[in-house]
Amino acid sequence: MKRPGSKNNVNNNSATADDANSSVVVEQKPKIELRKEIGVMQGVGIIIGIIVGSGIFVSPKGILQESKSVGLSFIMWAVTGVFSALGAICYAELGTTIPRSGGEYIYVLQVLGPLPAFLVLWITFVAIGAVSTAANSLLFAKYCLTPLFVGCEVPEYLTRMTAFLSVAMLCAINCINVKLATKTAVVISVCKVSALVIITVIGFYYFGQGKTENFENSFEGSDYGLGTISAFYQGFWAFAGWNYLNFLTEEMKRPSRSLPLAIIISLSLITVIYVTANLAYLAVLTPDQLIASHAVAVTFAEKTMGAGAFVMPLFVAIAIFGSMNGEVLSMSRAAFTGAYEGHFPTALAMVSAKRLTPMPSVLFMGICTLVFQQLFTNQLDYLIELTGFAFMAIILLAIGCLLVLRVKHPELPRSLKLPLPIPILLFIITSFICIITLVKSPKESLISICVMLTGLPFYFVGVVWKRKPASLQGKFDKLTEFVQKFLLVLPQEKPLD
Repeated sequence: MKRPGSKNNVNNNSATADDANSSVVVEQKPKIELRKEIGVMQGVGIIIGIIVGSGIFVSPKGILQESKSVGLSFIMWAVTGVFSALGAICYAELGTTIPRSGGEYIYVLQVLGPLPAFLVLWITFVAIGAVSTAANSLLFAKYCLTPLFVGCEVPEYLTRMTAFLSVAMLCAINCINVKLATKTAVVISVCKVSALVIITVIGFYYFGQGKTENFENSFEGSDYGLGTISAFYQGFWAFAGWNYLNFLTEEMKRPSRSLPLAIIISLSLITVIYVTANLAYLAVLTPDQLIASHAVAVTFAEKTMGAGAFVMPLFVAIAIFGSMNGEVLSMSRAAFTGAYEGHFPTALAMVSAKRLTPMPSVLFMGICTLVFQQLFTNQLDYLIELTGFAFMAIILLAIGCLLVLRVKHPELPRSLKLPLPIPILLFIITSFICIITLVKSPKESLISICVMLTGLPFYFVGVVWKRKPASLQGKFDKLTEFVQKFLLVLPQEKPLD
């Protein structure tokens, strides 16, 4: 029998102590990876938060103006809602077939290769994401400050400062905690829906008072030619954003279930909300008044809410803020995935060691947004218009990837598998929209293609050029090291595959 103080006992005790200590370390030190914080409810909040932005509050006049009649405009709202829902379900199949974050970028990368994938990432992140967020931040500032400057112009420096602070606040939220960002999305979505419910209730009250004259002869003067196509195009953009949840697939709990459910619930709810809100608007405003209004919800409130009308610009501001939050949340993941694949700087694929958020990619998104915000204040709407053709081309590529996967890789597990005619029909319709856009706006479409191709020099320098001079590579490495030390970030521990 050994003594309590014998060597073997000491070693055993040390081993036990070491095991205990290592156990404590494992428990206290979380894995460096993005957490799965997004469930069905958060997914619904994110989609509603992105889609229900300024459009339904500010300018739902587009469809009415193009279709030339109240009756046809409602048909187009319903048709574009169904089309968007089917497109989103196709994306749900893509997201469950390739369960990776990054949206269209990762699907094109897997199916078509690195060059087209990089160009998709370039236009999605730089042009669509950063430019749209910059434009929304300035619009947010306008609606926040307008109630404070009744009867006079809001000073430009104050608009810029408010826009800057809104972007900074959203970047801070998204850097601190993913759950905080998703909770913000849910809270804001509730506020948006509540505002639209208020509008709907007031509108239906007017219906009850017999205000139905705007719906008499509702199809009179309808434009069934080019106007129908233009109205569809306007409606499609009103639903833009349904693809953004696919940028967050890896952070979803049980994505094979949560992604399709969140998409179906949110798109169904949004379609109903859009149709009923437009019914309410037209119960109070004539078609001419609706088309002439710069902010329909504000005009509606001024006619119906009396002294309480001042809250409507604030609701519009909240709606825009929610869209910005969704864009920062989603687009930062595009940069994160692109960096992991070697298409963006390495530092953007790192995770905060303390917060477990993609802090560098969030801050990079914020910086790009602020650059556009400050340099192109008066051209942002035009820049967004220029990306229209590229955006439709990206959707077309994604649906094409779905069809290629069906043909070449039928063996891949799919928790959601749509009847094949659905993606084929969507591919045909999207191709038709791209052709119409090219014919209707050839100059803007060609410029849009040129904007996409501006990514080529960055691709060849950053991706293709492997043997860079040691001095240049050393500077890149020092920059990555600085970002790591300054932000306390590390590469993600688990592979994304």
